[in-house]
Amino acid sequence: MKIKPSELKEFAGRFAVKPGVKIDLKKGFEPGDTAGYEKPENAAELLHDGVEFLASYQEKLYAENARGLLVVLQALDAAGKDSTIEHVMSGLNPTACQVYSFKAPSAEELDHDYLWRAWKVLPARGNIAIHNRSYYEEVLVVRVHPEFLNGQRLPKGTLGKGLWQQRFKEINNFEKYLVDNGFEVIKIFLNVSKEEQCKRQLARIDTPEKNWKFNAGDIEERKYWDDYIAAYDDVLTRTSTGYAPWYVVPADAKWFARIVVAAIIADKLVQMDPQFPTVSEEDKQAMLTCREGLAAECGGDAVEAQKAEDQPNEEKKKGKKKGKKK
Repeated sequence: MKIKPSELKEFAGRFAVKPGVKIDLKKGFEPGDTAGYEKPENAAELLHDGVEFLASYQEKLYAENARGLLVVLQALDAAGKDSTIEHVMSGLNPTACQVYSFKAPSAEELDHDYLWRAWKVLPARGNIAIHNRSYYEEVLVVRVHPEFLNGQRLPKGTLGKGLWQQRFKEINNFEKYLVDNGFEVIKIFLNVSKEEQCKRQLARIDTPEKNWKFNAGDIEERKYWDDYIAAYDDVLTRTSTGYAPWYVVPADAKWFARIVVAAIIADKLVQMDPQFPTVSEEDKQAMLTCREGLAAECGGDAVEAQKAEDQPNEEKKKGKKKGKKK
């Protein structure tokens, strides 16, 4: 399937949160929405094509070694963050793509400012970093459970009603700083319904292979559902900017959510338009000299030999696709 950048931009744009727009997730954001699409028989193949497209741009980003990309992935429990990362990022070069999961802050992290642990795991130039949860936990979980602020030992003057607005401002400035220094930022919220979350939690209990995923604490957090949704409304309203936008992805249908996430990341990479480094004439001449020596040593046409070596793998891929269509 040939992916057209113009269609990609239009599709990804459907899920973007416009800066300055007040967001109410309970109105106009349907977690079960699939944008009018029904699950195709070749959903896995479509995602595979999207991942290959991503990989082609990742290679250019890595080779260019000038910019990086930070992808923030936020969601309520059982929304599919881990499986989305697994399926969407599976075909990327792990050397240039790192995933970091944010758990409850450690004693060392609490000894620093709340953004400190995010600074440590930002992408290097040429790399993509995925934050599974992120510094946004500080205006989500901590807002729903303000008692967590006690462990942060903040100056008394910073506490009060203005704390969250202050943090929104600090986060916006932090992201603007990253973008100004060549590190693009996109933020994705997987919007799962309370009903679907219930089904997935039941599946974790009833399926032995999924028991390890179950956490009784997640069930306790369901009591705060409305508080979390209100906190997300404020986050999406206050921190979706032109330079670091939020995307709200319907997450009840996992197959659709994964395709949308792949499209959003791919669209950003297309916008970035990374390029392979150009080689100077002097370096080209040096390469040609090296080629003469290598050709004399091993002979033959290396390019054709490489094509012949790769061809069986290409035939296997075509065979698998034909088999799926049947």
